[in-house]
Amino acid sequence: MPCLLSFVLLALLGSQSLAQSGRVTPTPTPEEPIKVETEEIKLNVLAFDSQGRFFKDVSANDLVITENDILHQPASVRRIPANVLIVLDTGGEMRYLKSLDKTRQVARALIGALGAEDNVAIMQYADTAELIDEFTNDRRRTLDAIMKRTKFGRGSALIEAVTMATDMLRNLPVDNRHLVFITDGTDGRNRSSARFDAFQKLMATDISVHVFSYTSMESTDIEPRTKGISKSPPPKAMPDEVAKQLPNGARDVATAPKMVTINTDRTFIRSMKARKASLDVAEAELRKLADSTNGEFILPTSVDEMIEKAPLVARMIDSAYVVTYVPKVPIVATRGLAERKIEVTSKRPGLEVQARRRLLVQETK
Repeated sequence: MPCLLSFVLLALLGSQSLAQSGRVTPTPTPEEPIKVETEEIKLNVLAFDSQGRFFKDVSANDLVITENDILHQPASVRRIPANVLIVLDTGGEMRYLKSLDKTRQVARALIGALGAEDNVAIMQYADTAELIDEFTNDRRRTLDAIMKRTKFGRGSALIEAVTMATDMLRNLPVDNRHLVFITDGTDGRNRSSARFDAFQKLMATDISVHVFSYTSMESTDIEPRTKGISKSPPPKAMPDEVAKQLPNGARDVATAPKMVTINTDRTFIRSMKARKASLDVAEAELRKLADSTNGEFILPTSVDEMIEKAPLVARMIDSAYVVTYVPKVPIVATRGLAERKIEVTSKRPGLEVQARRRLLVQETK
């Protein structure tokens, strides 16, 4: 008993001395989990057979992805309905061939050619950009919105429309996203730096951009005006009914084609030259945007041709698969910013694919 009491006393003294020295045995804690961030790239890949028809049942084993000359294997290949935002350019103080009615016709032709399962939304911009109909596959509702809710304005808020459309599609919780512009591509405020930023932001997404461009038609039409030559016919000297009653010689003179008129207003000529220059820049930038996002760029010489090619754009949209892959060079290895030049090729006989993308990727904090 005395020995046992001595042992207990020593144990108590030892624990007190440890407490007084400040040394405390740490409590074991579970190890923190290691976080591994995986970057995934998405892109729309168009698939056709040798006859140009949509190719069904494409799998990951059918495709090879090349990113900056490095080969990758697709992680997934999915076929889902398209989500198409159509942006109508309904404004512009200086325009000659572009009109609200013609733009509506092109939009209606495109919508009529899209697959029944596709979802469509409509946006317009003139003095400002605004959404006039949410995403839906109710074609009657969409067409009704185009005819009743679109309106003409004098401004041309292209940059606002690009930014609004990009944010809307990027926040859409689905894939296979397409943005269609029916526009002359000019912005009323002529903000080149803001325009560049808006286009770069759009190219950092997986959205495919398609363009129906008025630029060539408008530029060709105003070309004579940049030299002070007016293509508008002068007012008639007399009504046709009166001219018909004149003697032969006088009638021929009265009804003969009029000479072109010369406009020496230097302010007018300068404005026409500036307008043509902005159209030329817009055409180049819109073409680059479509090419970089695997979209279609339609540059017709007439509105009839623009309407005729609407089904072609619809066919491209409805031939898209959503393909994903994990890049072998992650964004962290390129200091948070990377330009990925992506191409997809087919290794399956009879399958032809179209997929070109210049993707600007920036690390998100």
